Amino acid sequence: MAASKQLKGRGTRDKPDARYLEHEREQVDDGWFNEQAPSKLATQLFVDHSRTIISYNQSPDVPFDRSINPYKGCEHGCVYCFARPTHAYLDLSPGLDFESKIFYKPDAPALLAKELANKNYRAATLALGSNTDAYQPVERKLGITRQLLEVLKQYQHPVAIITKSALIERDIDILAAMAQSELVKVIVSVTTLDNSLSRRLEPRAAAPQRRLQTISSLAQAGIPTGILFAPLIPALNDSEMENVLQACADAGAESASYVMLRLPHELKDLFQNWLVDHYPLKAEHVMNVVKDLRGGKAYRADYGQRMTGSGEYASLMAQRFELACRKTGLNRGYTSLNSDLFRVPERSGDQLGLF
Repeated sequence: MAASKQLKGRGTRDKPDARYLEHEREQVDDGWFNEQAPSKLATQLFVDHSRTIISYNQSPDVPFDRSINPYKGCEHGCVYCFARPTHAYLDLSPGLDFESKIFYKPDAPALLAKELANKNYRAATLALGSNTDAYQPVERKLGITRQLLEVLKQYQHPVAIITKSALIERDIDILAAMAQSELVKVIVSVTTLDNSLSRRLEPRAAAPQRRLQTISSLAQAGIPTGILFAPLIPALNDSEMENVLQACADAGAESASYVMLRLPHELKDLFQNWLVDHYPLKAEHVMNVVKDLRGGKAYRADYGQRMTGSGEYASLMAQRFELACRKTGLNRGYTSLNSDLFRVPERSGDQLGLF
């Protein structure tokens, strides 16, 4: 169900019903009056009392098998976010609800400590913020991500963090200490260097220049830092690939990767409506290239291709990316994280071992 106008500070104007609901609403003009939508939409916070905190996956094209997401929904409001459809599991809209109704997990640090202390647990790199950003604006108030990092540091557990927020600089004290033992790597997502495009795509995320400053701050603190050029959007930000990689390398990034635009479930219509609103002359062309990448559909979830697409355009982007990385010196070495230091710290009242 679409709002009648774009809301200030929000990534989408739409509020489609969740796909699992029994009934679906459709907006129509009843001829009586023109109902005006509010110009602003306040963010609401809800408690999520999950019983576990580490999620596991067996996806062959994902470089980690476990992750933690302290928040459901994301106030950054990135219109392209592939995680939007997950709000449907809560019977909420992947549109405006996803960026304005945020669920947080206050028990996350305690749950993490409990799961890491399980006698059957074996350490491997854990991804933090792989679905929704662990450093989105509400983290400044709640501090759940910082508490999780304190637990991981205590257990000497390796972690890879993905974010587009400058708030991560707050935790450089913890991250720098972990980096000395090869326990952390940070990936900063950089979509564009164009402030105007960034404001429309990612209304509450850090500005492009601010993300470059964050890369520099992390690198200067000795924290291995990479960048994620994502999503790569045909005819919108694809021409920036080389400039983005160069700017990030100059700021101190060591590695880089990219992900092609993904439009699963409700995200297809949300993104198409956004294109019509902001780039009407490009909308049809962008979607035609997207469909060429996905075998004639807006999205296909095939392993091995869902991140890059297929066909001539996908091949061209891959070649450009590889060449740009060579020119900028990115990806010259792989920073592997150390799982051998993992230990369960002794707690008061624990029985002492014999040896």
